[in-house]
Amino acid sequence: MDTEGTATPGTPEASATHAHPVPRPAGPPPVPPAPTHAPATGPSLTDWLRTPRTADGPGVWSYGHVPRPAEEPETVPGRQLVSGALISLLTALLIWSLCWNGYISFWLWPLFWFTPEAWREDGGNMAYVWVTYLYYGLFALLLAVAFGRMGRWAEVVRRYLLPRPAAARAVPDPRTEPGSAADPAAWPELRGAGHAEAAARLTEETASGRMNDVDYTRIRRAWQSVRADPTRLSAFTDTVLRNGAAACTHPSGARDLPVRAAAHDLYARQVRLGTVHPGERNPYARRGTGLALDPELLGTSLVAVGPPGTGKTRALVRPVVESLALQALAGQAAVIAVAAAGTPLGPDEAYDVVIKLGDPASVYDLDLYGGTTDPDEAAAVLAEGFVGDLPDVDSRRAATALAQLLGPYRAAHGRFPSVPELRELLDGVPAALGALREALDDGSQYALRRELDARARQSGTPGDPGLALADRVALLDRPAFASFFDTSGRTRPFSLRSLEHPLRVRIDLPERGHAEASRMLARLVLAQFTASAAHRADRSLFACLVLDDATRAITAETVRAIQRLRSAHAGAVITLRSLDDVPEHLHAALLGAVGCRMAFSGVTTWDGKRFAEAWGTEWVETRDVTSRTVSADQPLTRALHVFRRIVTGKAVTTDAITVRKVERERWSASELAHSVPAGHAVLSLTTVRGEHAPPLLVDLRS
Repeated sequence: MDTEGTATPGTPEASATHAHPVPRPAGPPPVPPAPTHAPATGPSLTDWLRTPRTADGPGVWSYGHVPRPAEEPETVPGRQLVSGALISLLTALLIWSLCWNGYISFWLWPLFWFTPEAWREDGGNMAYVWVTYLYYGLFALLLAVAFGRMGRWAEVVRRYLLPRPAAARAVPDPRTEPGSAADPAAWPELRGAGHAEAAARLTEETASGRMNDVDYTRIRRAWQSVRADPTRLSAFTDTVLRNGAAACTHPSGARDLPVRAAAHDLYARQVRLGTVHPGERNPYARRGTGLALDPELLGTSLVAVGPPGTGKTRALVRPVVESLALQALAGQAAVIAVAAAGTPLGPDEAYDVVIKLGDPASVYDLDLYGGTTDPDEAAAVLAEGFVGDLPDVDSRRAATALAQLLGPYRAAHGRFPSVPELRELLDGVPAALGALREALDDGSQYALRRELDARARQSGTPGDPGLALADRVALLDRPAFASFFDTSGRTRPFSLRSLEHPLRVRIDLPERGHAEASRMLARLVLAQFTASAAHRADRSLFACLVLDDATRAITAETVRAIQRLRSAHAGAVITLRSLDDVPEHLHAALLGAVGCRMAFSGVTTWDGKRFAEAWGTEWVETRDVTSRTVSADQPLTRALHVFRRIVTGKAVTTDAITVRKVERERWSASELAHSVPAGHAVLSLTTVRGEHAPPLLVDLRS
């Protein structure tokens, strides 16, 4: 296995970006706090930039990657290799001995043909002596070359005598030469555009170590936007000359994350997950190579399934969120991470907005209506979030019922109702409906009053979705959520309409005390994200929702919406403990809607069957060996067979080998359930351009 180098430049300046002074209390000296950053052990920024990157297929860790042959070269078994080399060596020595001792004479004929006879008659002629020994050497060399090729001596030396390469292979050359025209550390794009002064300032910052990988990627992104809009050129050059590596910073002022838990290559926008297993189950070209994810892959969305404790959060969710957060600091992405409170997705300082639903200490609030002012749009998203998982409730009828209330209420009060007010309206409380009707009783809101009257007539009738909606809204009408979902205008709750900005958002769900409400909120956030991402005016940023544990959050409508994210420069990463956490009729639809599918070790055979169906079959070459007992007719041969049977205890047989091509599942349900080692996963990939990578067995620990 060849392990490729990491690509997280170790820059002390990046670590100092988030350092905070700690007040010293009176008394004995305090114990120094634990460091929040790993030591700077990675390559320098210039080495990181000059390392070649080779895009060799979907999911290949391109930093320092060396492409492998598509087919495995024929490998001779060790026993056969050594025995063949030994036999060829003994044969060469035997022939040399026969020639040297005169048993074979014709080997000297070329020497006699090309030397004068007078030299041979003069025994002391030194020219003849030197020519003779030169001929002996050439003949011995010819024997060594001929029998060495025949016995594969070079392969024996390479396999058994030379030192084996280290497990951690160094990043290969060729690298970009310092000072060359293509040296990325010298900012050739700016120099080529005639901005030598700005390029010189950035080159100095790069070489001095004051710039980190986030700074480089952020400024490079800003320069690309300047090329698209030349009116920004003056402001760009001014801020570069003034601030250097700190130019064009993220609105938060952060230039790095407080801590990194994975290997990142921001130049290629990749995060490394592990190493492709070197076994025969993987294609030879991918064995031992690094496996990484990037927006090209996440843009097709990803579903990961694995039981608790298999590392979904540690090996997948945390690295992906961290990578997207770094890209957000570089002005390339917006990430929304949704998980249960306490899930280790990094410190609060790594995010711009942290919404801790159900926690009174939360600084931020969540907009229940997704930031929209359209009652019909708000009703559709709310209906999907509230009752989208109920098979006996039609989401369209639920959206109509909500719109019959939200439209009149917004027209009367200029805002949407709060949670308690919405619950009363859905319950059909006469006082609440009467007050709303009076607020509309000015003669100009006839259509809205008609909507409200229709809702009043339908309330409580058989099949009315208002009852189910009221029950679900009641889950949020609890003391723990009293300070959340404000619609009065006193605060400005966070809205997923902000996906046009490079934001890092984490939403903590109160899974421990309000499990049902948490699942409903996860479903609501997913519905809001798919609606907001698809209707962005500016899609230059890659928007991604990472939903850790999407139990009961997947509905038929969200499956269709996830498919549409690909064309909106957005994607979703969804993890599940089991496919049973999704309605059974949506299993195939969900796996078909996403381009990347990941099965962790320990999945059940029922889940494995769905993955096996999604991955399909392939043509493989099989060898069938049939043994047949050999019957001898001759007495001597029959006696030899009897003797062999007595010695070996087996009858003399002959093997008939049949080679054929058959269609076989890439991974069967049984193999997924029982053959995937702990700490591994099987992952298939698809890019937004349609490139595919077959299911790969990946070691997530390396």
